[in-house]
Amino acid sequence: MVHGGCSAVPIEPCVHALLNSSVKDRNVVTNQRDTRLQQRQHASKNEQELDGKFLHFVRFDEFRDGQNLVTEDVTVVEGDVATISCRVKNSDDSVIQLLNPNRQTIYFRDFRPLKDSRFQLVNFSNSELRVSLTNVSISDEGRYFCQLYTDPPQEIYTTITVLVPPRNLVIDIQKEIAVEGEEIELNCTAMASRPATTIRWFKGNKELTGKSEVEQWSDMYTVTSQLLLKVGREDDGVPVICLVDHPAVKDLQTQRYLEVMYKPQVRVSQNYPVQGLTREGEPLELTCAAFGKPQPTDMRWLRVDDEMPQHVVVSGSNLLISNLNKTDNGTYRCEASNAVGKSHADYMLFVYDSRAGEEGSIRSVDHAVVGGVVAVVVFAMLCLLIILGRYFARHKGTYFTHEAKGADDAADADTAIINAEGGQNNSEEKKEYFI
Repeated sequence: MVHGGCSAVPIEPCVHALLNSSVKDRNVVTNQRDTRLQQRQHASKNEQELDGKFLHFVRFDEFRDGQNLVTEDVTVVEGDVATISCRVKNSDDSVIQLLNPNRQTIYFRDFRPLKDSRFQLVNFSNSELRVSLTNVSISDEGRYFCQLYTDPPQEIYTTITVLVPPRNLVIDIQKEIAVEGEEIELNCTAMASRPATTIRWFKGNKELTGKSEVEQWSDMYTVTSQLLLKVGREDDGVPVICLVDHPAVKDLQTQRYLEVMYKPQVRVSQNYPVQGLTREGEPLELTCAAFGKPQPTDMRWLRVDDEMPQHVVVSGSNLLISNLNKTDNGTYRCEASNAVGKSHADYMLFVYDSRAGEEGSIRSVDHAVVGGVVAVVVFAMLCLLIILGRYFARHKGTYFTHEAKGADDAADADTAIINAEGGQNNSEEKKEYFI
């Protein structure tokens, strides 16, 4: 294989010869430029100032227009592969080479003088030199230079940034077992990362706020976040999660489950009678239920401000009175305790007369019957009034027509009176009835 006129063996002397040749060419160009500058110094002072300004402008313009190399910065996670690309926008078959941060030649055209085998040629042409670096480490971070041997030579650099994810993520809890109402301290540590991580806290699905401290060791960062949490019984068994935000890793988290001790929660329920009044002569059964952590071991019944009646039977969590009487009235309390503390629940008993509920039901039935009867009577009277009204409206002029019937055909007033009287004499034949 031939590299710009160099045979494969030996290659290093030939590469050095090419480099020396390029250097000599640059020196020739520099000497020519210096000669032109010396000639300009013999001009007048104004011409020297003008030429100096023009020369400065031309040099800047040449640098901008002549910049023919393109590259990009590279960010890579430690252990992954980084790819460096040196590209020529307008190729003129000039030599491209890549240098490391120590300005050692990694690739000269398609030849690798550097013995680091992690650098491998990906692509080489007149317009691009692309090289890969495998198993990247922190020591590989820095500026890498792309050089193009033109007149004048051109150079551009690309920066490799190496990200290091946290080596370990640990939650340290102040107390393994907490008591309800206590404030506990939790610390989450993310060690040896680059850049420094951001730590977030969650209790279940709720995000909490912690306080972070950052320590730097050489090029690495260790972050510790502190969380102060006041716990309750509802927190028992709930996970506390420490989650890391870092560009080199996703979904890195660890968690610890809270263990909270709390005193009993007591509840009294009435088994019999299921619903309704507690009446004299009937039984009463109560049940006491208690829940806590640890589970309550001591449970007892007592009567508040008085002694427990002798006929009351207590069996574990149950209280039974077989025959209630009014002397049983009072407040009955169930107490339960565990290692954390003691709690209680009360039941107020009031014994009613044996027929208290029945008399109330009879009264309610009587009132309903009376109300129904009154409603029927009122409805009947309304119907009767409506019928009578319609009848009177229909027979409104009958009386006047028959009374004056004899006077309708009379020739004069006297005859009309006589006919009217005759009509009265015949009243037995023409009878009118009124209601």
